[in-house]
Amino acid sequence: MVSLSHPTRRLLTVNVSTLPLRSRTYPRLALYRMASTAASAFGLKDGSLIRTQGFIDGKWVDAKEGGTVTVTNPATLEELGHIPEMGLAETREAIDAAARAFKTWSKTTAKQRHDLLLKFFALMKEHEDDLARIITLENGKPLAEAKGENAYSASYLEWFAEEAVRTYGEIIPSAISNLRNVVVKQPIGVVSLLTPWNFPSAMITRKLSAALAAGCTAVIKPPAETPFSCLALVELANRAGIPPGVINVVTTNGNIAEVGKELCQNPVIKKVSFTGSTPVAKLLTGYASSTLKRISIEAGGNAPFIVFDDADIDAAVTGAIACKFRGSGQTCVCANRIYVQSSIYAEFASRLAEKVAAFKVGNGLDKDTTHGPLIHDKAVAKVEHHVEDALSRGAQIVHGGKRLPGPGSFFAPTILSDVPTDALINSEETFGPLAALTKFETEEEVIKLANDTPFGLAGYFFSRDVGRVWRVAEALEVGMVGTNTGVISQAVIPFGGVKQSGLGREGGKYGIDEYTNIKYIAFGGL
Repeated sequence: MVSLSHPTRRLLTVNVSTLPLRSRTYPRLALYRMASTAASAFGLKDGSLIRTQGFIDGKWVDAKEGGTVTVTNPATLEELGHIPEMGLAETREAIDAAARAFKTWSKTTAKQRHDLLLKFFALMKEHEDDLARIITLENGKPLAEAKGENAYSASYLEWFAEEAVRTYGEIIPSAISNLRNVVVKQPIGVVSLLTPWNFPSAMITRKLSAALAAGCTAVIKPPAETPFSCLALVELANRAGIPPGVINVVTTNGNIAEVGKELCQNPVIKKVSFTGSTPVAKLLTGYASSTLKRISIEAGGNAPFIVFDDADIDAAVTGAIACKFRGSGQTCVCANRIYVQSSIYAEFASRLAEKVAAFKVGNGLDKDTTHGPLIHDKAVAKVEHHVEDALSRGAQIVHGGKRLPGPGSFFAPTILSDVPTDALINSEETFGPLAALTKFETEEEVIKLANDTPFGLAGYFFSRDVGRVWRVAEALEVGMVGTNTGVISQAVIPFGGVKQSGLGREGGKYGIDEYTNIKYIAFGGL
């Protein structure tokens, strides 16, 4: 193994025996060429942000068996690079490294962790253009949206840096005269973080920032579709001075089942945080239950978006655009069912169609693009299936409705009207750019429709009646409600759902508690 050093960090580590003969003779030359190729492929100012290895115990490492996973750009289907196909051995090494690091990291002061997280935050801001470009290339979302994600992602580091120094305990008045009751919060231990591809940066920091602030160490399994954002963040964490073993990354695709199982069942892991589909969430929860681990789950959604007849229609259309079509509909809190009161139904549909018709779908790097591709062809096929099902049940196409030609996983932003309540889209999360409109008559009727789902992540409605705002907000069976807005996500709020949309909360003052144990200490003999 040979390493190419940078004044403040290790740049690349490779197994020289796998290189061509000339490169074995001049390994540093080969390593410089690899770095140059990565920088050229991604077009970054700092090409060393592109990492093509896992990260264990402060070292960039390949898979023991040498396998790799190809990562492609969903807008062009061009190859971006490769990551290691890691398995059980590497996962256990990462867990062991995190366990060793926990012994010292958990003893650092809150102020020390605060300072390191703020250094990490500053580096994310410094490299915001490169980090956004990585997001766009591997996820597909437009560059402006990727820059927004990077800012949102960095905000978690800033927020939890401040929360680190506010993990207060308490003194509870004692019923026994010579006893004092003290409650303290302590880091839970090694945590595993399993993240999705739709927010390849923000879903890392939302979990990792809270874990590090609490004094935990982590093993991350990023998605195979979008690993480079995670690896770039780890590179910056390394530069910020986060000690070896505190953050570890295991990359995989073909071994995802065994790696995920190990990250949930290994007794060294004390907490599992997962964002993804409800079926996978149930599977992982079952694994974690074998050792009664703490779990945080953000699973599937089926968000209702309700427009009452007293709403500001322009505001409701703007909210629907932001809520339904952000990320080309690939967010867990996207509106999935849009209910519009009958008296304003036609006007709302017309105004929404006018806005959607102005979208420009294309490569996220093109400055005129407003909406990028879906993550892969499976996602396109699901949207197609939902459109075909709705049409077969009597729905009508207002706009779009088909896959777009050419390379890349593109589907036209679509609006359907007269979607019946028994259409698949009302029971399954589409995760694509499909707005399905359904008429309703009364408040009672629409609340019943909105709650008729096993999911309960987010819900939205527009109304200018203050009484109705309170009634509907309290009646919706969801963890988060947007009233007269289509945007709810912030670092400062408790993000999470009810029913089969998950357990626990991320963000806000509640987020760090997910990574702490509450310990009661009785001081007697006073």
